[in-house]
Amino acid sequence: MRYHDVLSGPRKRKVPEVPAEPGLVVEDPASGYCGAVVKIEYGNVVLEDAKGRHRVFPLAPAAFLLEGKPVTLVPVRKAAAPARQVSASGSVRVRGLQARVARDSRIWVEGKHDAELVERVWGHDLRVEGVVVEPLDGVDVLADRIAEFGTGPGRRLGVLVDHLVAGSKESRLVGQIRDEQVLVTGHPYIDVWQAVKPASVGIRAWPEIPRGVEWKTGICDALGWGEPYEGWQRVLAGVRSFRDLETPLIGAVERLIDFVTEPGTAPSDAP
Repeated sequence: MRYHDVLSGPRKRKVPEVPAEPGLVVEDPASGYCGAVVKIEYGNVVLEDAKGRHRVFPLAPAAFLLEGKPVTLVPVRKAAAPARQVSASGSVRVRGLQARVARDSRIWVEGKHDAELVERVWGHDLRVEGVVVEPLDGVDVLADRIAEFGTGPGRRLGVLVDHLVAGSKESRLVGQIRDEQVLVTGHPYIDVWQAVKPASVGIRAWPEIPRGVEWKTGICDALGWGEPYEGWQRVLAGVRSFRDLETPLIGAVERLIDFVTEPGTAPSDAP
């Protein structure tokens, strides 16, 4: 058996809240005025009747009738602006990106690993700008490759070089390049692997490899990573964004992208 507490009085029905969408037709029961919502301003709602006349009413609780039933009009909640998505390089990601037609200008890197790392972090930016990254297979052939490429206005080359430090073979070869349409940047690391922060690949520091030992092989032997191709997969998997890279590499790549996308280096009309 159910008991009713007569002292509690009748239960009040909760009046529903209805967003005051423009065009919603409601009635003010006190005056009998019926109209469509025009807008909300300063805590009031503006209604428009069938003759186009406007009246202003306060947004009081249960102040209006909707299809004959009391409702409380409330302001329409604005949808939250979508959060800006950021690419791996830290730039704002372009929604619905379609790759731009490739420029005549190019960025060259020393090898396959360099190209894959640049793609991992700057791939989105490069597609926005229409820049192609190509492996050079070593800087020994750099001068010949530049001559074959044929630089000129709107046809620039940006070149990323490993171990670009004073007195290195790389610095001597780069020093021979005299072309205003070519920019060579680099980092001080023996290999691009070393430009990845050790913590990102789960180690305290990159091991010191004795002279005469192939660097990647020595690294994999010291860390128990198997063959170099297996080691590279570990390194690449540890890179999720520019935060996993050392600053010298980040700066070098950013300068190259700026150089080959300066005004006057527009995309080619070729398919």
